[in-house]
Amino acid sequence: MEKQRKLFALDIGTRSVVGIILEERNSENFHVIDILSKEHSKRAMLDGQIHDVVAVAQIISDIKAELEQTHGPLKKVNVAAAGRALKTEKAAVTVNIAGKPMIQKEDVLHFELSAVQQAQSIVAEKGQHGENRQNYYCVGYSVLNYKLDSEEIGNLIDQQGNEATVEIIATFLPRVVVESLIATLHRADLEMEALTLEPIAAINVLIPPSMRRLNVALVDIGAGTSDIAITDSGTIIAYGMVPVAGDEVTETISDQYLLDFPLAEQAKKALLTEPSITITDILGFDIEVSREEMITNITPAIEYLAKSISEEILSLNNQKPPKAIMLIGGGSLTPNITKMLAQNMKLPENRVAIRDVNAIPSVSFADQLDKGPELVTPIGIAITAQKSPVHYRTVYVNEQPVRLFEVKKLTTGDCLLASGIKMNKLYGKPGMAIIISLNGHSITIPGEHGEPPLLYKNGVLCSLDDPIEDGDQLKIIPGNDGKKPIVYIKDLLDGLPQKTITINGKPYSVNAQISCNGLPANPEKLVSDRDQIQCKFPETIEQLLTSLHLQKELDKLRPFHINLNGKETFIPPFSGKLYRNGLEVKLGSSYEHLDVLTIESRKQPTVKELAEVKQILLTQSIPISYNGKPLTMTKRLTEFKRNQEILSEEDFILDGDHIVYEQRKMEPFIFQDLFNHVQFRMPQKATGKFTLLRNNKQTTFNGKIEPGDDLKIVWPVSKT
Repeated sequence: MEKQRKLFALDIGTRSVVGIILEERNSENFHVIDILSKEHSKRAMLDGQIHDVVAVAQIISDIKAELEQTHGPLKKVNVAAAGRALKTEKAAVTVNIAGKPMIQKEDVLHFELSAVQQAQSIVAEKGQHGENRQNYYCVGYSVLNYKLDSEEIGNLIDQQGNEATVEIIATFLPRVVVESLIATLHRADLEMEALTLEPIAAINVLIPPSMRRLNVALVDIGAGTSDIAITDSGTIIAYGMVPVAGDEVTETISDQYLLDFPLAEQAKKALLTEPSITITDILGFDIEVSREEMITNITPAIEYLAKSISEEILSLNNQKPPKAIMLIGGGSLTPNITKMLAQNMKLPENRVAIRDVNAIPSVSFADQLDKGPELVTPIGIAITAQKSPVHYRTVYVNEQPVRLFEVKKLTTGDCLLASGIKMNKLYGKPGMAIIISLNGHSITIPGEHGEPPLLYKNGVLCSLDDPIEDGDQLKIIPGNDGKKPIVYIKDLLDGLPQKTITINGKPYSVNAQISCNGLPANPEKLVSDRDQIQCKFPETIEQLLTSLHLQKELDKLRPFHINLNGKETFIPPFSGKLYRNGLEVKLGSSYEHLDVLTIESRKQPTVKELAEVKQILLTQSIPISYNGKPLTMTKRLTEFKRNQEILSEEDFILDGDHIVYEQRKMEPFIFQDLFNHVQFRMPQKATGKFTLLRNNKQTTFNGKIEPGDDLKIVWPVSKT
């Protein structure tokens, strides 16, 4: 009987390292015969990056030695670069396309790769000490949107406009992650048999290519981080990570019940199977807590975990929820996490599910082994590293060797990115611009657009999305530069050299004066660099009226002003009115060819109108009744004078007048004021002294009266 091949794989995580041994029974069937997990004794890993090679190598050596006691010597191992080590970044590139031919597919690819390179630079800048961008492999990107002249558009191909924008989201893997992984294995006396990425490993065993046309998110909730990968349109479109995972819940249990972290971790695991948990706090007290009570107390931490994962999924998936979410990893067993994710993403609860190793087809387990969602990634690493290992490819770009990390089908564009050639430098430069001065304003006129580059693969013209093979020879020839612009003075003029304006029903012609470098010039003159060009029309309506010698019309529009109590005062409401095409404007307003201007003369106001505008009260009035008849009592508050002459309310005020006014203090009306408004006679038969009545009550001449009062004067009358 043929000896079955054994596969050894390691899942090197932030909290622990898992070693797994499988038997490859055939190319499609595997049998898990042993699993061994050991936690790090100190902080040797940080966000998927090996920070202490010696410490991680030691724990790998311990796992290797223990497994060798049962399974014999282990020399080669399958490993994965952690998904949490992947760096995801958004970037956008805006390109001036004014005057260029319609955008072609090659142009769009060039824009996309320029944006990827920009994202690569951003990732490098955020790295330690501003790393070189070539220290990061691009493992995939997807387009978030295209814009044409700031408006979102479905596709740029065959479009024309002024500006084109491409926004992408790209994922990168630091080279140091791979290099430190290799160094750690070497110290543990292991050879890397095959390499993959953790998200790819998990997706390959759970989501076969036939399912990747669906928009699905796979979330690996570990101890320190939650790794996310998203599929759509037949491929993996994005990777991401949030630094929140199972430890968040463990720390909450530790805080709530005063538990040492390992005991809190045990209590969290007991939640999965026990109706109540007995715990011993740091003071030595034993406490029995029901499962429901503990879940209630840790719900805020679970909600925070679900919120963090949901926000990252939306960010990676262009702000829309996927069709379904699969959860793996030990943290996926967190109580209620599937329900909370479904609520956050507005998905039915049956669209968010935990997937364990039973969901992996053609994999069987030894009877003594536990099965759970935390084993999906280790098994995926072992199988995927064999079926779809990541290879290094060597391609020559302009005769210089470039090594690429092949996590996807590589294209010529990937080679250019890896070579360090700046994509935005490949197009020919625009022709030399010329700078001229037009009416004192500097204008830069760009030259012709540069030509696109030429890309050859093994001597044959190709495009940026052509696939490449190991050893291919690429040659990139930058595009030719554009030429200087050819511009005439008439091309710079906005409008006609002559304008016609109608003023109060009469047409007037206004001619512009054109000069170049101080000399009269023709609109057909060719413009040269540094030319000083003047093309002047009167700029404002005031200048227009002056140039047409319409001083009388200007005078009508001069602000109405008087000297009021010793102060020069301008009163716009009494000034003349200027209308342009029926709308009121100011003298400083501009005008256009064929505009119609109407000028109305100044208004001559009365004293009453002046008082209204200046909010000055001329009189004080109250309504009363006298002997049952309505009457309005009025007394003057303000007196206007011109040259010592008292003015009435209806007297006109002239422009430039010196006006003085005096205001009296507003005082209450008294009964005596009635005699200024009525005439009365003593009755013929009256005898004795008269009586003053206010609202049928006796009062005096100095008695105050209020609005609405009824006043009477009564004499005793003889009966004979």
